[in-house]
Amino acid sequence: MTPHSAPDRTTPANEPLSLVNLAARQRMLSQRMILQTVLAASGDATRLQTAQQSFQLFCDSQARLQVMAGQLDGRSAQLLRETYHGPRGVGATIDQFVQLMRAALECLATQGTHTRRALNALVDSRDTVLEALNTATTAFDSISKGKADVLMRELTSIVSDIQTVAREAKVVSFNAQVIAARAGQQGREFAVVAQVLSGITTEIDGLSRKAVDLAARNKQAA
Repeated sequence: MTPHSAPDRTTPANEPLSLVNLAARQRMLSQRMILQTVLAASGDATRLQTAQQSFQLFCDSQARLQVMAGQLDGRSAQLLRETYHGPRGVGATIDQFVQLMRAALECLATQGTHTRRALNALVDSRDTVLEALNTATTAFDSISKGKADVLMRELTSIVSDIQTVAREAKVVSFNAQVIAARAGQQGREFAVVAQVLSGITTEIDGLSRKAVDLAARNKQAA
């Protein structure tokens, strides 16, 4: 990836911005920066400042992506290494775009003689960098979905275990009620305990069914 500045300070550290959302924002920023820079070529200082701010945000976000990606598990990290630095990696394309963007902004700020050439090179890179950022976003999306699938499988397994325990508890409760009935007066207190256990297992069974339904809806929505 292409970290060129400090981590993104435009977003609070505790804001739950996912890798997918952050990568998708890079696509939007790349096109916004190009448009803002072209508009700034008219000599509007405000538009130039806006373009510079967008560029800073792009660089900050790219650095933040690298930090977050470095915290992924081995398989996910390997996928990103291949996406950015593999034979068809997009890292070099993003690096080049950052360099073109910086050069264009510097030319505009200093009114350099190569401003037109820098702007043309930047505009020509538009489709290429967008494709590269789309590829990166797809990789992050794949990682996100993979983690969601793993979590869903774990949840399903836990719910299944709960249902098994609830069924076993129901059998114990039923047997306890039968024994209490046979014991007559002496089994009254035992019967109360068995009845409470039956109620608890029924409640657990209902909650586990709700969890199964929720897991199914989340899977369909993914």
